[in-house]
Amino acid sequence: MSFVSTLRQWDEAVACVEKKDTVSALRIFLSIEEKTSKINFNIGCLHLNNNDLDAAEKAFDGSIGKDQHLAVAFFQRGITFYKKQRFEESLMDFQQAFKELRGNHLIDYKPLGMIYKLYACEVLHNTGLVYAQMGKWENAQEQLLAALKVRTESKFTHIDKALESILKQKLFSLVVIRPELMFKPNKHYVAELEKKDYLGKAKVISSVVPADNFSGFAPLQPHAEDVPAKPKPPEVLRALEGEPHTVLYEFIPETTEELAVLPGNIVFVLQRGTDNWASVIFNERRGLVPYNFLEPLDITMASKMVQVAPSISNEDIPAPPRRAAPNKPAGKAGQEATTTETKADDFSKCIVKVHFLFTISVCIAPGQPYKAVLQIISKKLKRPAATLTLSYFKPGSTEKVILEESEMEVMWTCVSNNRLTLWCSASEDKTVAPEKVVALYAYEAATPEDLEFAPGDVITILSKVNEEWLEGECNGKSGIFPSSFVVNQENDQ
Repeated sequence: MSFVSTLRQWDEAVACVEKKDTVSALRIFLSIEEKTSKINFNIGCLHLNNNDLDAAEKAFDGSIGKDQHLAVAFFQRGITFYKKQRFEESLMDFQQAFKELRGNHLIDYKPLGMIYKLYACEVLHNTGLVYAQMGKWENAQEQLLAALKVRTESKFTHIDKALESILKQKLFSLVVIRPELMFKPNKHYVAELEKKDYLGKAKVISSVVPADNFSGFAPLQPHAEDVPAKPKPPEVLRALEGEPHTVLYEFIPETTEELAVLPGNIVFVLQRGTDNWASVIFNERRGLVPYNFLEPLDITMASKMVQVAPSISNEDIPAPPRRAAPNKPAGKAGQEATTTETKADDFSKCIVKVHFLFTISVCIAPGQPYKAVLQIISKKLKRPAATLTLSYFKPGSTEKVILEESEMEVMWTCVSNNRLTLWCSASEDKTVAPEKVVALYAYEAATPEDLEFAPGDVITILSKVNEEWLEGECNGKSGIFPSSFVVNQENDQ
């Protein structure tokens, strides 16, 4: 199901809730194939309001599974467990909801599409009620006293009444979310669902065909005369420039003049420099790529595969430019000019392909000891060397052998065509220091759950929310922030 279809059904279901047609709303929500965390939350709320507690629990499980930082989902599932008299699980969910507040007094969900504020004092209020149900009156009193300390508005008088009930060892009411509250889709996206006719209806003003009354996008056309005897060669072949090559290994650029390519890409080499760097074209972009990362492609076989009937003479294809390919840029300021020479020396080394969770390629001089090889691979993977284990296939063997210093002499004999393949696995290292990043720009909090910082502040990464947001700690506070506002501390040095 496309995003547009999901958005349309989501908006339709929310409209049914506003009309108090919860049956139709639930039916539409359940028919959505790709349910997001917010849609699962809405389904859970509808089931909870219908007192279908098992279905509500399942929906809130789905919501939390897709967003483990959605505090309001933990809050609603805690209410569900409370109504099912599963007080231990209810207590854990309320405690997790309070943890996701990250020390803030509230979370305003309006920017996310729901007009609701989850207050820390109300989470503590429900936590105290669960303790009371379990007969732990002292713990219940502690939770309510803590709720009084973080209470931000005078309207929360029910906390005072709950504390009076606890002193008499009596139960009190549970704080719940209003039934009509739902996560709504982004109104700007919904507005774009309406079709807009920017062109209008086409009309033929004048046609070369007599008596042509057609009104539309394509009037009648006269038959062409003097049709050529054989098809015209495709213009795309006439526009090719340079020699085609296949990319063997991934190349990540370090300067603006280098070009990022992946294994399997087809590039056209314009010029190969004396420093073993090649100037290539890929996706209409020009840049530098190490020539050792490329392999010439047989254009004759490629032409047969696409079944191009006519052959193109060399006179039809423009000659490659005669200008010399630019040398590799010097890199960052302050580095010595020997960077290019160092890179060129790397190409004479053995190219080692390492299969990990992903595949990487590194240049290593043959004959290096085990610790040196492990250190190079560890730096490339950005993982501690102590957590990595290398292995390889011995000649004539079908089982991988763990690589140690005693195996290095045999391993280097496996090099073929200046290529070697290794396998790598990693174990968990609990001693690894937490990742730190440096703020490039100032960030001001838009919601209570955001983390404010200034340029140059060092932030400790707590978790990755998604591709665009990170959770971190800075200056004694924690919260979420855009990942594009920071850079890795090692890269900043």
